[in-house]
Amino acid sequence: MKKFGIFLLGLLSVIYLLNPTAGFFELIPDNIPIIGNLDEAAAVALLLMCLRYFGYDLPKIFTPKQ
Repeated sequence: MKKFGIFLLGLLSVIYLLNPTAGFFELIPDNIPIIGNLDEAAAVALLLMCLRYFGYDLPKIFTPKQ
């Protein structure tokens, strides 16, 4: 059940990020300086955490191997 909930959170964050900024589903309007992009940043962070839970650690891909 926990995996399904995390999958749903990841899916919701992908839907939120793919949503065109037509204002249909926008938590914080983008025309507010600096604060307007925080909701997209939170959606990206949520997506990265969900992917990490399932074994896909995307930030780790870009670190140099030693």
